[in-house]
Amino acid sequence: MTTEIPLGRRVVMRYQLPEGYPQPLTDVIGELVSLSPPSVRTAEGELVSVAADRVVALKALGPRPIRTKEIRSLETAAAAAWPGSSHLWIDGWLVRAGNGYTGRANSAVPLGESGVPAVLSIDTMHRIADWYTANGLPLLLQLPDRLAPVPPGWNTWSETVVLGLDIANFVLPQGPSMVRIAAEPDDGWLAVHRYRGEIPLDPTVRAPDRTVLTSVLDGALGFASLGMPEPLAIGRGAVTTAPDGRRWVGLTCVAVATAHRRNGLAALLCAELIRWGAEHGATHAYVQVEVGNAAGLALYRELGFLEHHSYRYAAPPSAT
Repeated sequence: MTTEIPLGRRVVMRYQLPEGYPQPLTDVIGELVSLSPPSVRTAEGELVSVAADRVVALKALGPRPIRTKEIRSLETAAAAAWPGSSHLWIDGWLVRAGNGYTGRANSAVPLGESGVPAVLSIDTMHRIADWYTANGLPLLLQLPDRLAPVPPGWNTWSETVVLGLDIANFVLPQGPSMVRIAAEPDDGWLAVHRYRGEIPLDPTVRAPDRTVLTSVLDGALGFASLGMPEPLAIGRGAVTTAPDGRRWVGLTCVAVATAHRRNGLAALLCAELIRWGAEHGATHAYVQVEVGNAAGLALYRELGFLEHHSYRYAAPPSAT
């Protein structure tokens, strides 16, 4: 049996059955969660652990296909973590407004209600558009894979990859933390977030909207800072519960001051936010990274995040 397969990979494990079974061997397919003893968690959540001397073969497989209901479930948790300053349900769409600050807080996402897929009809789109008009905002949709099609003729942009992590497979930091996590962002945190860690040369860059940043639906928020007196790295964690019962911690707003990049600060801060999420009941973590952000994707994949699905924004030509 090879021990080079990293934890978290999808594998097939063949092992010997005890005497008395009609067949001598059987297979189990799932996520590798331990090598001592060899343990695999199936898609149904069953944990299969066997003695190492009974394992005949352990082989890595490609990523497990993600079901549509899993996309809907994670997107529901993510929407609760970034709901804007006001929101409304319209035919299974969560319609959010946040003073125009960030696309996530000012877009409608199709989540369905009580397991029923969201309705995409002309009447629904008119009702959503009227709500945005009343809030002084343009019509904007956030469209995750398979949850709703792009309306014909609409423009799309900002393709974003959503990556997930099973915290059971993540080595959490131990001992005292150098990262401070507060319930509210302070001025230093907001200053780093405003310019994404860059040197503030452009005073026209919009100041962060504190109301949007501190909004969450039935969850917990943590604003992480590393460094004193001014933070060198920051991040936001939001713990929310998905319809399937999984509790997710979403990592957003991760930024490192320009002069301190490539020193492992982002990885350290993310690890501490995952530990904070686990302390608040999270079993899984997710991040959302634009496809063009090669450095961000490399960071999260190195931490053990795996691709779950993607989403993009869409708007009618008149709105763009």
